[in-house]
Parts: sequence; C-alpha cells; structure tokens
Amino acid sequence: MAAFRVLVARRLVSALAPLSGGHHAPSQRAALHSSAPRPGARVALVLSGCGVYDGTEIHEASAVLVHLSRGGAEVEIFAPDVPQMHVIDHTKGQPSESESRNVLAESARIARGKITNLAQLNVASHDAAIFPGGFGAAKNLSTFAVDGKDCTVNKEVERVLKEFHGAGKPIGLCCIAPVLAAKVIKGVEVTVGHEQEEGGKWPHAGTAEAIKALGAKHCVKGVTEAHVDQKNKVVTTPAFMCDTALHHIHDGIGAMVKKVLELIGK
Repeated sequence: MAAFRVLVARRLVSALAPLSGGHHAPSQRAALHSSAPRPGARVALVLSGCGVYDGTEIHEASAVLVHLSRGGAEVEIFAPDVPQMHVIDHTKGQPSESESRNVLAESARIARGKITNLAQLNVASHDAAIFPGGFGAAKNLSTFAVDGKDCTVNKEVERVLKEFHGAGKPIGLCCIAPVLAAKVIKGVEVTVGHEQEEGGKWPHAGTAEAIKALGAKHCVKGVTEAHVDQKNKVVTTPAFMCDTALHHIHDGIGAMVKKVLELIGK
C-alpha cells in the first residue's frame, strides 16, 4: 500500500511540474493570462417604449442587443422622457383609453432598469447609434403614424440623428425606424424591404412611397439583408416590415449590426 502511495505521488508531481516551473509553464501561463481585448465599440441604443403596437418591438431590441454583445460592443440604452402617443391593449390591438404611459419608464422594462434620458446622450461618448423598430418609432419618436410625410420628429431624436450624422458616426435603424432618418437626413438611402405587398408578405410596403416623399431614396432589400448608405453611414434592414419567421428577422438585424460595427472600424 505504501508503494502505491509513492507511485501516485510521483505521478502527481510529474503532472503538475509544467505548471510550477517546467519548460511548458511560460506558454501555458501566457494562454491563461493573455492581454485583455481592446475595448469594444460604444453604441447608444434608442428605444421608444415597450411593445410593438405602441413602443419598441421587443424581439428587434433583443436581437440588436444579442448581436451587439456578440460583436463585443458596449451598449448604453436611452429613451426620451415623454408621454406615449397612446397605450394599446396588445391582446386586442385597440387603444386603452383610460391609460397613459411614459416612454422612458416603459423602455426601462427592456433595458432591465439600466436606462438614461435621451436628453443626456452625448455623441462624443459613443461610436454609433441604433434605433429598433416598433410603432413607437412612428408614434413616440415621431408623428409619422399620424402625419406620414408631413411628420415631425421628437426634438431629442432629431438632435441625436443630426449630431451622429454630422460627426460621421454610423446610425443603424430597422423596421419602421428608417423613416426617422428619411425625415432628418437629406437624401439618405434606406430600406424598409419591398415596395409591393406581394400577397401580404410585405404588409407595410406602402411605407416605401412615404420615404420617397420625404426626399430619401428607398432601396429594395430582402428581410435578411441590410442596406448600407456609405456616404451617410446609415445602415437599415426591414425586420418586421416583412411577415416571416422570427429567425429571418434576427438574421437581418444581425447583418445591420455587423455593418454598423464595420463602419465604426473596430
């Protein structure tokens, strides 16, 4: 039994030797303690509430966050501190007349509480900005849902778009959110998908004509694609403008996020 203990002890010492000074130790230590990766891109995510019919499309916001995380980006989430246009009962798709909600407070649900008033967003502290879709972009960040081509954009949203564009920093938008860029950035190129409904596959295809009426250029793209306006550094993807499977939406948003990060150069 004593001889067995000695044999085990010798084998254990031999196995641990490389970690305690053997000739393999430096390379193994280097693998364990390699230099930290460079800081990721700093991206501002701008929300418009919580829920597709009166705020941010939650699947789109989640997809953006997943792809930014995978890309190594640091994300700070913002929303304007303003009342929602109205509150929609999502079980009925109808307005709830007795309710009123705040865009910042509702957006905090998606942000898990870590959210900042959009008025505090400083372009110098971020490398890019991304706007998910949902009707909140057309109801709370702008009046597009009511006024179409004659819409106005929330003053803080307009400021953020103009400052990022003026600084040459990329802007990503998906679903209906590209109308914000179309209104604020003269001659911008965006996509909301196809320009014909095609039997209901593209139920919001008429938005393309409104974008053209705003003076922007609409570019036809599939749901898994992203359009890059290289001149203006604006990247857009159709997302839920298309009636399709969720994974296609996720892939298209991934293409948008990837292009935004590439434009940052990090």
